[in-house]
Amino acid sequence: MSAPRLALVMGDPAGVGPELFVRLLAEPAVREGAAVVGIGDARVLARGIEQAGLDPWLLVERDREAALSAAAPGRPAFWDRADCDPADCQPARVSAAAGAAALAAYRAALELARAGNVDAITFTPFNKQAIRLVHPAYEDEAVEAASFFGRPGGCVEFNVAGGLWNARVTSHVPLRAVAELLTVERIVERIATTDAALRAAGIARPRIAVAALNPHAGEGGAFGSEEIEVIGPAVERARALGLSASGPYPADTVFLRASSGAFDAVVTLYHDQGQIAIKLLGFERGVTVLWGLPVPITTPAHGTAFDIVGTRKAKLGPSLEAVRLALALAGGASA
Repeated sequence: MSAPRLALVMGDPAGVGPELFVRLLAEPAVREGAAVVGIGDARVLARGIEQAGLDPWLLVERDREAALSAAAPGRPAFWDRADCDPADCQPARVSAAAGAAALAAYRAALELARAGNVDAITFTPFNKQAIRLVHPAYEDEAVEAASFFGRPGGCVEFNVAGGLWNARVTSHVPLRAVAELLTVERIVERIATTDAALRAAGIARPRIAVAALNPHAGEGGAFGSEEIEVIGPAVERARALGLSASGPYPADTVFLRASSGAFDAVVTLYHDQGQIAIKLLGFERGVTVLWGLPVPITTPAHGTAFDIVGTRKAKLGPSLEAVRLALALAGGASA
């Protein structure tokens, strides 16, 4: 099997993205493990080289096709879009220029994926405030990618920390709306999608826990009936489909069991139920995975870290893990 082709997007030029981008390209596992096409502005790349104190060799091309043709394992190429003058995007400052460059680079990577030129995408952190200066309706990278690929149902966002995966049934909705949005079908679909993603990542028989909605998993209906009427039946249906699902488990203990190795993934029912737990378990090593698109898309879970730009304090671990997961998932995304 040939090496996967990875689009590596520089991210917000004003944050730690350029430094992390350069440090990634200096890693043998990244350079040798894929045909890497970097995307950004060569002038910002030069800033990243200075910030990182490293100068990994890569071939810089202004032409998209030339960059794609040049990229090979051990020989990364850089598609210089020449669209971000560093003078217009000063380090550690939110700016429209930085937001426009980050969004354009991301869309360029999505276009490479749509054309079948790459098998996976990894991007270093974006700053949503900067992007919204040029695209006020921008929600997030998942919505942008789903819209780009014409997926009105969106895509699934996973958060991964220390090998433990988390998916959620509902996401950016008011808490008071969660219960009415929970259906057996929706929960089963999320369990099945989680199973597929973990299998693509190399886990042969994913063990998936499903969290409860109410305190103490409803205490037999005393604190709510969703566990009896919706969540429990969804778990049983998933098991009937051959999936290794169990629950519902009280949300205040399920991650304790999962972090000790009892489960490979936890399906939670709303945003903060999983986000708080997974970030406590490993915010500085966490990765976000977008799944259900023509290619997998990954990024470190942390932000642009304006407070440490240029200090060489940014941790490379999450970005390395994001690349590792992207390459492991390459070819297995839901088309």
